[in-house]
Amino acid sequence: MRGMCAGVLFLEAIVLGLATPVMIQVEGVAPGLALLCGLGLALVAVVTSGLLRHPWAYAIGWLVQVGAVALGLLLPIAFFVGGMFAALWAAAYFLGRKIEADRAANPEFYAR
Repeated sequence: MRGMCAGVLFLEAIVLGLATPVMIQVEGVAPGLALLCGLGLALVAVVTSGLLRHPWAYAIGWLVQVGAVALGLLLPIAFFVGGMFAALWAAAYFLGRKIEADRAANPEFYAR
């Protein structure tokens, strides 16, 4: 689960970082606000991807997804892109939990 979720957050951080100049040049968002929202959220995503060994970090990961969707208020396409990443995060989170539960229930199968 941790690897899948970390991968989603890391790729999302790249997209968030690349969205920053788009907010400034295309949407006319003030540079300070764009840097704070885009790069700030990207930094939180990268740091959180490294902290996923702690159970509480997954809550921050969910907050990153909320922030990515909310970025659509400044950059309308972010509603769609943020929603896609939120769906990927949810899939990685819930499927990862299911896989871990299956591994715990069947350790002899995975020992091969």
